[in-house]
Amino acid sequence: MLKRCLTRALSTSTGVARWWGHVDRAPKDPINGVTEAFLADPSSNKINLGVGAYLDDEGKPVVLQCVREAEAKIAASQFLGSISTAVSSKFVEESVKLVYGRDSDVIKEGTYAGVQALSGTGACRLFAELQRRFYPGSMIYLPDPTWSNHHNIWRDAQVCKRTFHYYDPDTKGINFAALVDDIKNAPNGSFFLLHPCAHNPTGIDPTEEQWQEISYLFKVKNHFPFFDMAYQGVVSGDLERDANAIRIFLKDGHLIGCAQSFAKNMGLYGHRIGCVSVLCDDKRQGVTIKGQLQQIARAMYGSPPLHGMLLVSTILGDPEIKTLWVKEMKVMANRVQRMRATLHQVLEKLGSPLNWEHITNQVGMFCFSGLSPDQVDQLARDFHIYMTFDGRMSMAGVTTGNVNYLANAIHEVTRNGEESRILCRIST
Repeated sequence: MLKRCLTRALSTSTGVARWWGHVDRAPKDPINGVTEAFLADPSSNKINLGVGAYLDDEGKPVVLQCVREAEAKIAASQFLGSISTAVSSKFVEESVKLVYGRDSDVIKEGTYAGVQALSGTGACRLFAELQRRFYPGSMIYLPDPTWSNHHNIWRDAQVCKRTFHYYDPDTKGINFAALVDDIKNAPNGSFFLLHPCAHNPTGIDPTEEQWQEISYLFKVKNHFPFFDMAYQGVVSGDLERDANAIRIFLKDGHLIGCAQSFAKNMGLYGHRIGCVSVLCDDKRQGVTIKGQLQQIARAMYGSPPLHGMLLVSTILGDPEIKTLWVKEMKVMANRVQRMRATLHQVLEKLGSPLNWEHITNQVGMFCFSGLSPDQVDQLARDFHIYMTFDGRMSMAGVTTGNVNYLANAIHEVTRNGEESRILCRIST
């Protein structure tokens, strides 16, 4: 019987097994597609505003001095795979202190589960699988819009997705009334993904008062908040301030989950270093959830890389190196803020009829420009400027040397036509 089944499975009309012929090409990732188009463009004026990795004012990647010093420190020591568990525990401990506060009861009492993850993407994927296994049939509510990969992550974890209102294209701010209604109308005990700072892609965050109201509503509805923290420290330059939304939920007594990434705030994009943590009722429950997260990770990739974890642990655990890191984050945050202000000023000086205040009202790595897909296409075609088709610009790609060229190009594609009149509504 088995032989007959195998024969049928391998047979074709020609008698030769043909594998994978039924597989279609995967759709291009929107962000990777931007980078590919940029690299293929021979123009010397080209600008890549796609990927959100930090660049200096010359448009070059940066290796932070704190990373260099951590590298030197660990190079002088011997770290064996046999001690990786102890190092990982230290890494998780220092990571969760950043999010929940060094002196928080969560840290003091050890009422959390945490494991190293493959950057923020891996952290989200581990939590999505945890959700699927222990809350089968549950859904995840994602903000509209959100980072495109969030949809991929929960889809591949086979968790049903819904969206909740977030961005208002007319005001280029938060549609808070609709957001509140969606929280209220979601079934009790729903999972929500939230961006605690520097919402990607819009750059619009709730005010402190709005976060307090969201937290209150979550408490009433018994919703579970899962935060994706990708930009702590590089939004305001202040680690505590950028964690304020999570601290509000913590103060209100929520059990929450959090994905952390050190790709942006330490410039370790290629090292894939992250952490996922889940707050628990007590220490015993924390041990249980940690074991489940470890089992999930074991089946996905075995054990995470050691070198990047050592870098992060060293930076967070050495007071002098950590102080240097905080200073360097402030430099990064200030540069992005300065480029926002300059782009806004140049557009105004060009006499643009549009209201560009949202450029400086938004925060973090990205500017949700309001440009239409046609305008984005024209920028690439005529000016060699590349961004995602939703108009999201990585402000890290804007420099003193190209900001005038960028502003003139944006002015050129927006000053005429129906699309410009749509953008102009907020200024009339």
